[in-house]
Amino acid sequence: MDHLTCDRCGAGLLLDAPVRYEVRVEVKAAYDPMEITDEDLAKDHAAEMKRILAELEGLSAEEAQDQVYREFRFDLCASCRKPYMKNPLAKP
Repeated sequence: MDHLTCDRCGAGLLLDAPVRYEVRVEVKAAYDPMEITDEDLAKDHAAEMKRILAELEGLSAEEAQDQVYREFRFDLCASCRKPYMKNPLAKP
């Protein structure tokens, strides 16, 4: 996203087009509200933390972050905005 070219087709923006469109996509882990039970309170939380840390051990910082949150930003020209708006998930 350099604000100068369309990230989809490469067309020049600003000089060649009267408007550019900025697309922001956030991908984040969604957690449903939890109800805490007596069973939850009785868990060995130290062991649970060790288990979670062991799962993260083989991941880079970026891979671990991607499991929680990632943001993408793109510039689109007017021509590319139309198909994006019709099918933002690029479904066949």
